[in-house]
Amino acid sequence: MSASNINSVFYAESYHPIQAGSIDGTDIVPHDNAVYRALLCSSAGLYDPFGDPKVIGDPYCTIFVGRLSHFTTEQTLSQAMSKYGRVKNLRLVRDIVTGASRGYAFVEYETERDMKRAYKDAHHSIIDDCEIIVDYNRQQLMPGWIPRRLGGGLGGKKESGQLRFGGRERPFRAPLRPIPYADLERLGILPPPEGRYMSRFQDPSPPRRDRSSSLDREGSHRRGSVDMEGTLKRSSVDNEEVYQKRSLIDHEHSHAMSSSEREDSYSNRVSIGRDDRYTIRRSSVENREQYHRRYQEKDDHSHKKRDEQSHKRRKHDSNYSHRRDKKSSSHHLSNDD
Repeated sequence: MSASNINSVFYAESYHPIQAGSIDGTDIVPHDNAVYRALLCSSAGLYDPFGDPKVIGDPYCTIFVGRLSHFTTEQTLSQAMSKYGRVKNLRLVRDIVTGASRGYAFVEYETERDMKRAYKDAHHSIIDDCEIIVDYNRQQLMPGWIPRRLGGGLGGKKESGQLRFGGRERPFRAPLRPIPYADLERLGILPPPEGRYMSRFQDPSPPRRDRSSSLDREGSHRRGSVDMEGTLKRSSVDNEEVYQKRSLIDHEHSHAMSSSEREDSYSNRVSIGRDDRYTIRRSSVENREQYHRRYQEKDDHSHKKRDEQSHKRRKHDSNYSHRRDKKSSSHHLSNDD
């Protein structure tokens, strides 16, 4: 291996537990028990990266944010990540029992451009006095991915003795020994890309969306919109045809009527009008007679009431004169005595 490759690195395009445990990506034997556990999960298919119901959103617009402070909240993280674009969704992973933050989160942006800007500029930024790391959503975009809790993942600490290589923070080093191509092919491990190494100061690009799938999705959306427009146009044309047919049938029916039918309909309308006028006249006469009866009854009642009042007045006057005469007679008798 040439001396120019000493400071060269490369990054894993797919995940293999044995390769992730190797500093140069050429190991063919697991070197710790966690790698054995991850290899078992990978070979037996015990992990489904798309089986987590909490994972939502577009993986090509989502970034992974790690090494967060345990005091960082969703609001603080959203405010910090909004500097790079419009945040559509944010999920801060918490302990299922205690509810405390586990120090990493997933942030989904509105567009891939915002995601790439955050992927490039937010890496090694400071949030709540902690230097964070940013990576793409390897759970859904990296083939063969095994999470850290099952012995896989990337990164790690030296104190744990379970370092994982091939990621953005700790890439593979260019091999300084011969590459065992046959053994790597037997295990299904991609060999190092000789002659195409990168510098440690270069940022690896996140996976790009398959253009054919995006075109298919756009085409299906366009076809759906065209089908909807065609359906609306057909329905409007059908409604117009039905209306024209109904108007034509009514017009033909009106012309098909005979003269006798027209005369009968006219006579019916005239008779109905006469009956209505007779009913109106009769009702007006009845109302007038009823008014006269009420007025006569009221007049009779008032006459009767006046007669009663005059009779009472005459009776009262007669009683008063009789008492006065009696009083005067008694007064004369007392003077004679």
